[in-house]
Formats: sequence, C-alpha cells, structure tokens
Amino acid sequence: MRLIGHRDLVRTMERLFRRAGLRLSMSEGFHPKPRMSFPSALAVGMEGLDELMELELAQDCRAEEVLARLETHTVPGLSFHHAEVLPPGNLRRKARVRSLAYQIPVPETRRRDASDRISRLLAQPSIPLARPGRDEPVELCDTLEGLSLTDQGRLSMTFRVTGQASAGPRDVLAALRLADLESEGGVLQRTAVEVTP
Repeated sequence: MRLIGHRDLVRTMERLFRRAGLRLSMSEGFHPKPRMSFPSALAVGMEGLDELMELELAQDCRAEEVLARLETHTVPGLSFHHAEVLPPGNLRRKARVRSLAYQIPVPETRRRDASDRISRLLAQPSIPLARPGRDEPVELCDTLEGLSLTDQGRLSMTFRVTGQASAGPRDVLAALRLADLESEGGVLQRTAVEVTP
C-alpha cells in the first residue's frame, strides 16, 4: 500500500466504501466527487501508521458500524482503528494539521555517526533548503520541532505544519547524509498526524 499514489488510495477508499455498503455524500456540479479528504496526503514510499481521513456519509450510521464494515471489506495493508461521528456543526470545517511525526530505522553501524550529525544539525541556527521554482529557500529550522535517535536505533522527526512551504523527513535525511537509507531497504514511516482541537 505504501507504493501507491495518493489518488490511487482515494480511489481504493471509494471502492471500499461501496463494498461496505456505505454511501458517501457527493459534491454538487457537473463532476460530483465524494466528500472525502485526507488532511495531509502521504508521500509515495512512506508507510502511514496513524493516518486521518474525513468524510461525509449520505446515511446515518454509528461510528462502530462504520468501523466494523470497513474492517470487514478492507484490502491487505489497510486497516482501520478508530471512527468518530462529528457534531452537525462540524460537517464543513476541515481538520487543520498541527504536526507530523516520522521515523526510520538506522543500521547499528551508522548510529554513532548519525547521532553526531544530529547534534551538529540541531546546533545550527539556520538551514536553508533550495526548492525548484522558488526564489526564497525553505528554512528547515522553522518547522523541525523534534529530532532524535531512539534507544531502538530509530531516527525520530517531528515537524510543525504552518501552511507554507516547509521541510519534510527526506530533507532531514539528506541534511544528515542518510538519504540512502530508503534505497537500502529502510522504510520511512509516518507515525502520527496531530490535528488542532
């Protein structure tokens, strides 16, 4: 599932809801689309452990029933852990993402060097990143909230979401000279999507 694009994931979800007998509310106009959204799309190649999806059903259904139907008809690699029915006043208010957390395993032979590079990176007051098509660089320090190497040898990264162009986990891997971890078989995981209350 981590190797399919976001649009393919959306199409998979639409088919899954049909199989589960759950009618999605549709937008108006010449090309109606399901009222379904992901506050933060997951990049290809990343594994999402705690993703968030918002949707509007065209029928009344308890959260427990939605969860049970989806779990019954889901595809391999896609599981559902929680469903919540929002109050009527919240139907048109989209969730705003506050922060995103990621992790990737670091081989034992590279952990000491990675730890030293993390310390040096965190000590820098500014880390500008060039972006194609942008005159101004993106500042890594503006959005990087947390960076550490856990006792289990996993590089943990947390980013604040500002709504502007921002840095991501692959930028940090490049800055730490660990960009090859993915090509060597390491899987970058998004462990949390935190939204504002």
